[in-house]
This record gives sequence, C-alpha cells and structure tokens, in this order.
Amino acid sequence: MAEVLRIAEPIETGTPSLPQNVEAEAALLGALMIDNRLVEDVQLKLQPHHFYEPLHGRIYEAILRMTDANRIANPVTLRPLFESDEAIKEVGGPAYLAQLTGSGAAVIGARDFAQQIYDLALLRALVGVGRDLVEGALDTSEDVAPLAQIERAETELYKVAEEGGAEGRAKSFSDATKEALEMAERALNSGGHLSGFTTGLESLNSKIGGMHKSDLMIVAGRPGMGKSSLATNIGFACAQRFLRDQEDGIEPAKSAGTPVALFSLEMSADQLATRILAEESGISSENLRMGRISQQEFRHLARAAAELQSLPLYIDDTPGLTIAALRTRARRLKRQKGIGMVIIDYLQLLQGSGRGGSSDNRVQEISEISRGLKQLAKELDVPVMALSQLSRAVEQREDKRPQLSDLRESGSIEQDADIVLFIYREDYYLAAKQPGDDHPEFAAWQEEMARAYGKAEVIVAKQRHGSTGKVRLKFDAKITKFSDDTDERYLPEMRGS
Repeated sequence: MAEVLRIAEPIETGTPSLPQNVEAEAALLGALMIDNRLVEDVQLKLQPHHFYEPLHGRIYEAILRMTDANRIANPVTLRPLFESDEAIKEVGGPAYLAQLTGSGAAVIGARDFAQQIYDLALLRALVGVGRDLVEGALDTSEDVAPLAQIERAETELYKVAEEGGAEGRAKSFSDATKEALEMAERALNSGGHLSGFTTGLESLNSKIGGMHKSDLMIVAGRPGMGKSSLATNIGFACAQRFLRDQEDGIEPAKSAGTPVALFSLEMSADQLATRILAEESGISSENLRMGRISQQEFRHLARAAAELQSLPLYIDDTPGLTIAALRTRARRLKRQKGIGMVIIDYLQLLQGSGRGGSSDNRVQEISEISRGLKQLAKELDVPVMALSQLSRAVEQREDKRPQLSDLRESGSIEQDADIVLFIYREDYYLAAKQPGDDHPEFAAWQEEMARAYGKAEVIVAKQRHGSTGKVRLKFDAKITKFSDDTDERYLPEMRGS
C-alpha cells in the first residue's frame, strides 16, 4: 500500500505519543471504499471521532454520509468533497483517496481494523481523563476539593466505559420489539405476572408486574408507616432471587432478581443488616439489639448470617450525599458489582447542587433531585426506588390514606415518577387513639384494632404500565417484614391515574 499519513510524533523528548495506528485507519478506509457493504458492519460502533488522524475521521464521515444516501462512496465520488481540504493537500491532494485503496487485502481484515481503532480511541480517552485528573490535582490556585475532582473523574471514566454502547443512539423498532418480547417471555415463565425484577411480594408483583428497567419508583408514606422496611424487604428479596437463580443455572439476563445498591442516608449499614437478619431468622430486631436471645436462637441467627454472606446487596450509608455524588457512586457500583437496581432511603435527605435554605430553593432542589434520579434510572438502565416523606396534610384529614397531592415539597416527584406507591397502616393510627381500659369505647376500639392489626395497604397511586389500585399486605412490626395477605390479592383499580 502507498505511503500513508505519518503523525503523532512526540511533543518533546521523553513524551510518549498517544495510542494510535494510522496504518490501520488508512487500511480500513481503503476497505470501505472498495466494498461499501462493510460500512454496515462497523458504523454502529465506530464513529468519526474515534480516528486519531482528523483527516481520516473526515473521510470516514463522508463515506458514512454517501452510503446513507444510497450513493457509492469511492475515491472518484469522494474527490470533489476533499479538493479544498488543506490537510489532504499536504499528503498529495485528493489522489491520497486512491492511494488508500491500494491494498485489496485490507477488505478481509476490515472488522479487526475497526475494533483496533475503537480500542485505541478508548485508550486515548483514558489518557485524557488521567491527564485532566493529574492537572486538577496539581492545581492549587483555586479551592482544593479533592472529592469533587474524584467524582468528576469517575463520571468521565463512566462515559469512557459506556462509549460506543446503546447510549445516545436511537433503537430500531426491531430492537425495541425484541426487548418487549423478552419482557413478555419473562412474565409468561413466571406464571403470568412478573415482567420485571421481583419485589418478593406476589400480590404486588401481580399489580405492577415487578420493577422495570429505567423506571423511577417512589415509595411514600408518613413516618412510622414502614417505608424503609418495605424498601429493605424488596431489595433483599431481589438480591436473594438473583442468587437463587444463579444457583439454578439461570443466566443473569433472564433472572427475576438482580444485585442491589441501597443508599441509606438515614440508617447505618449495621442497622439495616440487623433488620434483614431479623426478617430472615424470625427473631425480633429489638431483641437482637438488646441481646435478649437464647443460645438456640443465636445459632439460628449465625446460620442465617452465614447464608446471607454472599448476598449481592451493597449498602452505602454515607450521610448528606449530593445527587451528583450518588450518581457517581451508583455508576461505580454498576461497573464494579453489576448492580441492576438502586434504592435511596430517602429522597429528602439528598442534596442538590445549589445553595440556599428558602422554601422556593428547596422546591427547586427537590425537582433537581427527582429529575436526577430519573436520569440515573435511564442512564444505568435500572429501576431506581426512592423513598419519600409526605406532608402533614395527611394528618389533617379524617381518611389518613395518602394522595398524590401529599408528596412533600414538589409536584415534580409525581411528574418524574413512573410508579408511585403509598404505604398505609390503619393500626398505626388506631393505636394512637387508644382509650383507657375503663372507657366505654374501649371494647369497640379493641375490636377495631383486632381487625386492623398487622394489616397494611400499598396504594398504587400512579403507574405508567398499568392500572392503579390497592394491594393488601401483612406487616410484622417485630421483625419489620411485609408479606402477602393470603386472604386477598388486590383491590379494584382507583379512578384517575
């Protein structure tokens, strides 16, 4: 093949050149001009900016444009586009295009050339991230903020890792249909009710079809309703199902479970672990904390702990996280641990990027956080479950069941969410109204309490994928565990959406 463009000499003695292979770029361009059908094999992954030599990137872009317009791209048809190109004049003018096709043998290795060009582009991007990180770390002229620099570097690294993937590219209807069929197949194989990841609750799975990728799910309720308990139950069940499916030889892509990242801004990791151990062993979490357990119960507890050691549930209990820091940490866990679900407990404890404490600023901050969580769900292609507090307006009503208007501080939470679940426990409010033992209404209260005790409702107030309604569950406060109510599945759908 004729002499090709030579570049990338060291800038100064001892400075290595960036990773590149100009010969491979030239060979690929020649192969594409000889056989335009090869464009289909490389264009999805390889982009013009992946070429080290800018002239080669412009030639590649011109080839893509011409083949996209169903025109033949060869040295003759491309020549008019490059007659005034200054860079091509330095290598002999438009005749350089013909020189690139000098070796027909390059057609055989076109895919390998494309892969190598792509890989070298990623290496150059890594060099760039490293260089920026070094320069930023050495520059002390501004405020020193090492954690912010680390978060920025991790964001850039994640972009490099995702480069060339599905992000930023429109899916064909064929691809979208294939995904829809896979979802339907998963629902069929699960008995007709689970198309996403399991919640561990059959009745809730039946109502919402499980937790779906790229969805933002809001779980809201007043303090004491059991939001953290439900989220922990769901996260544990999802991680446990993934582990069980792995043991059964089910490939991860077809599993109804997934590794889970739980960001707990309110409780510590050991408090959450205590809850999960209480749930799994059946021993009261209060007795666990106080040490009021027998030797037999302790052995049972140790056995449960041993079984949970390999559970793919990762707890981050860093307080005061910003939405940017949370997204960085979630990306890192996706890259390192392969997490497929994110849980945040709870949304109002996250911080936005701005400053200021006024109520107007707080509403804007919550809007920024809810948008950021929805973007995270789409970016990582995972379900994101965020817990949310409700306003005190609930307490002012006779019927204490929450409504969408009760979502605290921002209507944007309702807008950004794909699913909104409210938790309501009647026994919580009845317990607060307990009359004295000698009160004439005590017997009626006792009867009402017996009916409501241990019962819970999960109200599906919004769902993009289906109808709204109520799901009846049982709640064991001693071990903070929600379970299916065998008496009923779920109540009819509510009006509206």
